[in-house]
Amino acid sequence: METINAILSKTVGYVWGLPLAILLVGAGLIFTFMFRGIQWYGFAHAIRVIRGKYDRKDDPGEITHFQALATALSATVGLGNIAGVAVAIQMGGPGATFWMIVTGLVGMATKFTECSLACMYRKVDANGEVRGGPMYYIEDGLGTSFKPMAIFFSFAGIMASIGAANMFQTNQAAAILEGNFGVPRLATGVVMALLTGAVIVGGIRRIGRVTAKVLPAMAFVYVTGALIVILANIGDIPEMFGMIIRGAFSETALAGGAAGIAVRTALVWGVRRACFSNEAGLGSAAIAHSAARTDQPIREGVVALLEPFIDTVVICTMTSLVIIITGTWQTGSAELRGVNMTAAAFESALAGFGQYFMPVAVTLFAYSTLISWSYYGERCVNYIFGRKGILPYKLIFCVMAVVGAVWDLVPVVNFADIMLALMVIPNMIAISLLAKKVREATREYFTKLKAGEFDLN
Repeated sequence: METINAILSKTVGYVWGLPLAILLVGAGLIFTFMFRGIQWYGFAHAIRVIRGKYDRKDDPGEITHFQALATALSATVGLGNIAGVAVAIQMGGPGATFWMIVTGLVGMATKFTECSLACMYRKVDANGEVRGGPMYYIEDGLGTSFKPMAIFFSFAGIMASIGAANMFQTNQAAAILEGNFGVPRLATGVVMALLTGAVIVGGIRRIGRVTAKVLPAMAFVYVTGALIVILANIGDIPEMFGMIIRGAFSETALAGGAAGIAVRTALVWGVRRACFSNEAGLGSAAIAHSAARTDQPIREGVVALLEPFIDTVVICTMTSLVIIITGTWQTGSAELRGVNMTAAAFESALAGFGQYFMPVAVTLFAYSTLISWSYYGERCVNYIFGRKGILPYKLIFCVMAVVGAVWDLVPVVNFADIMLALMVIPNMIAISLLAKKVREATREYFTKLKAGEFDLN
């Protein structure tokens, strides 16, 4: 195990260095300029779309716009927002918060691009079942000569669904349930595996129905709790934001000695955890959005741009502010890692919230991520192996939930980050080469929208 951990740690250092951080933020900036700030002028339209103003039952697809958003958000609003943010602050200091927010804002344009492409190149069979995602716009958009790259993405997607979305989630749920209530880790893993299996057998339609009900309630309660903690320390708010800004550009982070190293550390950890959380650039959410009922790809892309804002700019930032304003990130305790640090931050300012609510929130966040990412992995399996591979994958997925619950945090996080990085590379190549098609379609769509050519419900 020590050898495996050492290999994973060294590998993640190579794949998640400064170049990949610059790629994600830089691409987001380019897409922001290319689409003239789509995240700003498309925001209000996205709200109208998810409210069902443009829904039509006879449009191709399997789930509504809101269900697609809820499914994708369930995959992103998970323990990356709770445990992952704590890891970022612990390793990169308060400055990592700034880079998480920046990555989230520019990531809105990236998410718009990849999810629009997913609907452009998706396939709908005679039964109405959708097959879509980066593997399809890589092969069909760039040509069959790029099929090996599509297969590579699918393989990384399968591994990421098992590592980042499965093992990491159950690991942190098991950690906090064991720490707060003495629940054995193995028991948590087994229960999570059984509950996940009960939902994923029903496919994307059942997943969409479940996530549309669970996610909004979870997010509302969590953000409300965070606001209570922040307001309880209202006098420290100016200093907190000062620490974030100084840490982003000059102040020494925990993992760095010189100012230059600190800035680099804050940047890399902020971008890494933001990408882990909101998945902009990974192409994973494009798989969920490809299943939406619509005949307008740009419309679904606009819906998708809401995800990095809700996930990173709102929820991740709330977690960061709670950890920083309570000073929990400075304890240096070996026991306060990941989710336990976030729980301790809540508990220090809101007695009982960290001890009792956080375990429930963590378990629900983990569960929602599991069921959404199982669909992503399933679609990747279907692309490589066909339908015959889906059932074995689902069985393996549930088994690995148990393994993740009992494995150590560090190798789980490293394995997850490696797989996510391997998804980023082929996806970013594809959306960069196909972005011009999205720009043309965007101009056409918004011209029609302004002319009132789309029917409203």
